[in-house]
Amino acid sequence: MTEALLEDLEIAVLLPCYNEAQTIGDVVTNFRTALPSARVYVYDNNSTDSTALRAALAGATVVRERRQGKGNVVRRMFSDIQADIYIMADGDGTYAASDAPELIRTLITEGADMVVGTRRGVHADAGRQGHAFGNRIFNTLFRSLFGNDFSDIFSGYRAFSRRFAKSFPAVSGGFEIETEMSVHASRLRMPIAELELDYGRRPEGSHSKLSTFKDGAKILWMFAMLMKETRPFVFFGAISGFFMILSLSFMAPVLGEYFRTGLVERMPTWVFSLALMMISFLVFSAGMILDSLARARAEQLRIHYMNQSAGRHARTARKADKTTRHLAA
Repeated sequence: MTEALLEDLEIAVLLPCYNEAQTIGDVVTNFRTALPSARVYVYDNNSTDSTALRAALAGATVVRERRQGKGNVVRRMFSDIQADIYIMADGDGTYAASDAPELIRTLITEGADMVVGTRRGVHADAGRQGHAFGNRIFNTLFRSLFGNDFSDIFSGYRAFSRRFAKSFPAVSGGFEIETEMSVHASRLRMPIAELELDYGRRPEGSHSKLSTFKDGAKILWMFAMLMKETRPFVFFGAISGFFMILSLSFMAPVLGEYFRTGLVERMPTWVFSLALMMISFLVFSAGMILDSLARARAEQLRIHYMNQSAGRHARTARKADKTTRHLAA
């Protein structure tokens, strides 16, 4: 990638870390080599080892975030740091810093607001078979619920425009943050791109902080909450359908008996089935109302997103156009 592509652009490398003393020094050094004009930030999330010291010695700007969880760190990073382009990676050395210039080039030349570095081979081996299985299940579930924009929603190697960083609400507190980013981009129909990259393994002695079942349950809960917030008609429609089926299952034998004998001998069952039907109608009505509100919120988020750093984004777009002509020549 040419130096002209990076001219006048403020680039920030964001590294959320928790007990990564074994790898963080090399990670910071590698990013400083790959992106000499970038500033590297390490946000230490209550590490009990020498992560912060080794990051500082390697030349990073170190900030401590006391609220535990990757989501809390990312929210703080996007709030604190002002830049034109943000590169987010992990501090465990599994993502190659040498791929960062290609992520930036793709972000600029394609006019995207987020580029995801999808992990080559992660579905076959993500370090542990439980992680690999979870990746397949959750990616399939995401595509069925929110669309086919992403093939690897859990990748932690991403490039963002300023518009994305400053319009992203970042509600989640833990490893669900990548899922929330993907839903945010899909909801606002942001221009996004994916770039398949090699995914390394942690060095001997370094351990993943991700719990297969605990964090998997949190991610599944996040899916449900995001579905409720972004697609309430579908979410509450499914609940309404469940209560309606339950009501009809209780109602059918009572009605059958009534048509045969003209009597309603199981009055409590009949009343219960009617109550379930009323709940179904109420939930369905709530879904319709909330769907209208969700559409209005999406419009407001879109307007806020469009108003973020229009001048800098236009400058980036002009540079992308210049670079595209240069590469074509």
